[in-house]
Amino acid sequence: MNRGFSLLEAIIALALASLVIYGASGIFLGRSEGYQLKKSAWEIQTRLNYARYKAIFENRPVRVRFRPNGYTVEKFDSSLNVWLPEAGGSCEGVNIEANNTPTFHPVGTVSNLATIIVSNAAGACRITLAISGRIRVVML
Repeated sequence: MNRGFSLLEAIIALALASLVIYGASGIFLGRSEGYQLKKSAWEIQTRLNYARYKAIFENRPVRVRFRPNGYTVEKFDSSLNVWLPEAGGSCEGVNIEANNTPTFHPVGTVSNLATIIVSNAAGACRITLAISGRIRVVML
C-alpha cells in the first residue's frame, strides 16, 4: 500500500491553490480604492465631530484646515491671538478638496460653512456642514 502524495500531485495542488489566491487578491485589490474612500470620509467626519465637541467642552473656537491629502485640527489661543495645531492626519489614496475652513464655536455652531469633496478612482464623497454644526456625508 502506497500512502501519501506523489510529487506531481503536490505540485498540481500548489498550482491550483496559487491560482485561487491570485484570483482572490485581484478582487480585493480592485476594492481597496473604495475602502480607502469610505475610510477617509469616515475619518474626516469623525475629526469634524471631534473639533465641534472640543470647541464646546474647551469653550474656545476650533477649526479644521484641509490639504489635498489630509487635514489639521487647530484651536484658537486667545492670549496669543493665534491658531495652534491640535491634531492632524493624512488620508492615503484620496484627494481632498474643501471650499472653506470650517470654524466651530463654543455654542456648537459652525462658521465658514464648508463642502468637502473626498475622491479617488472609486468615486467621490461629499461632506457638508450646516450652520447648526450638523455634518452630512453623501456618496456620489
